[in-house]
Amino acid sequence: MKTVRTFGAFLWVAVCVCLLRARVPTPNESAPFFPVAVWYSGGLARAPMLEQIDSSSAERWGKDLDAIKAVGFNTVKTWVDWTTAEPQPGKFNFQNLDLLMRLAQERGLRVIIQIYTDSAPDWVGERYPDGRFVDRSGAVVTSQGAPGFCIDHAGVRAGIVQFIQELSRDADRFPALYGWDVWSEPHVINWAEFPYLASPEFCYCAHTQARFREFLRTKYGTLPALNAAWYRGFTDWQQIQPPRASTILSYTDYLDWRSFIDDKLAADLKTRVDAVRTLDHAHAITSHAASPALFTSPTDGYGEPDDWKMAASADFFGISLYPKHSESVHPWTYPMLAAGLDFARSAGHSFGKGFWVGELMVDSTLVSDTVAHGAREIAVYAWYPMSSGFESDGYGLIELDGTVTPRAHAAGHAATVIQHHAQDFLRSTPAPAQVAILYNRLSYMVGGSEPSLSKLGNASRDSMMGLYRAFLEQQIPVDFIHPMDVTGGKLGQYKIVFLPFPVMLSSEVAKGVEAYIRDGGTVVAEARLAWNDARGFANKVVPGFGLSEVFGAREKVIRPADKPLISVEASPELPGWKPGDAVPGAAFAEELEPAGGARVLGRFADGQPAIVERSYGKGKAVLVGSFLGLSYEREHAVPTKSLLLSFAKAAGVSSELEVSGPGASEVELRRLVSSDSQLLFAFNHGQKPAKATISVRLSWPVGQAKNLDDDRILETQENGGRTILRETLAGGQVLVVRLQRR
Repeated sequence: MKTVRTFGAFLWVAVCVCLLRARVPTPNESAPFFPVAVWYSGGLARAPMLEQIDSSSAERWGKDLDAIKAVGFNTVKTWVDWTTAEPQPGKFNFQNLDLLMRLAQERGLRVIIQIYTDSAPDWVGERYPDGRFVDRSGAVVTSQGAPGFCIDHAGVRAGIVQFIQELSRDADRFPALYGWDVWSEPHVINWAEFPYLASPEFCYCAHTQARFREFLRTKYGTLPALNAAWYRGFTDWQQIQPPRASTILSYTDYLDWRSFIDDKLAADLKTRVDAVRTLDHAHAITSHAASPALFTSPTDGYGEPDDWKMAASADFFGISLYPKHSESVHPWTYPMLAAGLDFARSAGHSFGKGFWVGELMVDSTLVSDTVAHGAREIAVYAWYPMSSGFESDGYGLIELDGTVTPRAHAAGHAATVIQHHAQDFLRSTPAPAQVAILYNRLSYMVGGSEPSLSKLGNASRDSMMGLYRAFLEQQIPVDFIHPMDVTGGKLGQYKIVFLPFPVMLSSEVAKGVEAYIRDGGTVVAEARLAWNDARGFANKVVPGFGLSEVFGAREKVIRPADKPLISVEASPELPGWKPGDAVPGAAFAEELEPAGGARVLGRFADGQPAIVERSYGKGKAVLVGSFLGLSYEREHAVPTKSLLLSFAKAAGVSSELEVSGPGASEVELRRLVSSDSQLLFAFNHGQKPAKATISVRLSWPVGQAKNLDDDRILETQENGGRTILRETLAGGQVLVVRLQRR
């Protein structure tokens, strides 16, 4: 279910290897099972509401489930809200779920349960009047069926836990149960807007403040240590409150508050997971974000989660994807969709997990696109359109009168194809990436609540997107990485790591970057590397934390410049680079002062060093005195992309996939790989046909190439260790081919 705060998106996403098996066997348990679900909870009510059961419910719901199965879905995603489930304290009512479970089981359908605690009973507020959310202004929020009550209140938390435990006890009786989604689109506060509040931020109730103080006790240990960090003079822990306003002094308090919110959301997710696990020890448990954190900001007052921390708290963490949300100005472009999905995949990948697509809005035949990125489950929103609210009469596969649309048949056909080839998908994983891009939440917060770089817009997002786009356009897989990957020593799997917009960095991440380079990796960092530390204080030398020694240069002069031009010379360090057009940067021209042994690869128009490279240990470090990723995302200048690709090529990165031919400029290629086969996906994002010549580099000869949609055997050729496939793709067509080892 989307909130008014949610970004729209399109479709794709996918399967990872080895789906969790359900504890209770079902008739088809021996067969590989890939869940492709549609949201349905009986009748026309929209989530999280439920309709009242009457004498006709079983027959009506049964007909709907028959139609859902007939079009091709193998799973339904249903929901249970706290309001309906516990109308009076301690008196639980799960009759809607029980009926749906029974009807689904009779038809061989599996069920995933979505839990809504944000839809909370009114008695909770009556019993715990101090459990309401409080804005930083002091305004108290009264729940109106939503947004519920603050989980930091001990009584509210106990009520939520008891509700989920009782629900788990009830649902675990049914063989149809497949898994749980315990939190839809997590925020501190959800499903409510407050236009009467100026820049609302949550939660400032007494219970969240007490929890924040415990967070600070754990971090700092003593009050003097906290005072030194915050530049304050507290004499008692009870004097400490979350920051409500910015100052011209330290903003370490703000950074701690935002870090606390990240940790709180992850811990609140684990509370829900643990509540299910007290009785259900087998079924998969997930949650899903409203939008990948790549496209949100950790400074948001409603609390935007950190996908990595959330992924650590559950079996999976996923996303919602909507192509044309009611608040979207226009659908996302395919680079945005690909980046969002790879971002979600990367968060799970860091923990050896896949990810689920909690909500997928379908407006065409593209459900099958979703298997290319590594998700373990797909849930289409929804069988019926929204029946109420500002999103009403949208987001459905059928009409409110029950008319099944071509869109429903197309989605169901894709679900059937996915299940038919489930074994192929489940034994394969996304092709490993050689390129990584650091996602660093600190860089959003330079200046705290009054960011000093605000004139650049969402520069962190656009910097990451520009780098991602450059490699996507060359069919080169990319992982996003988190600071915990850097500090955890997980960078060795990559040939090159990019540090986009790295204006604030922790000392621990700096040490991890240094170690990776010393051990043989290549890092390309943009301007003002580690300018600020994790407390928000400027380092004496930029790059900070000794990285000036690693990169062989320090900042000499920094000048604002919308599009500073960099002249890059031909060099053995830049294979494939052909001097010609100048490379445009963005936002700043940072003149660099090279150290001994460093090489100048590029200069600004006035001749000052703009790009410096240095060999360090077994690896290489490249420092760029501007923001290339930001520039490429906003300008799409070909020389910028060429330079980024040259850096990667110098590090040993090469494309294992290539596509050419008339109309093929908007064809995207993806692979899922296993030991003896590969699944090749070709997406024609253009409106016109593409005569595509696709080249795949494999370590083994191909014995057979099969189109998984119609089981046609396709002709291939071998040339210089590459398999060549030629196909004409209609506008919007998706081709999925299994390449079987000879």
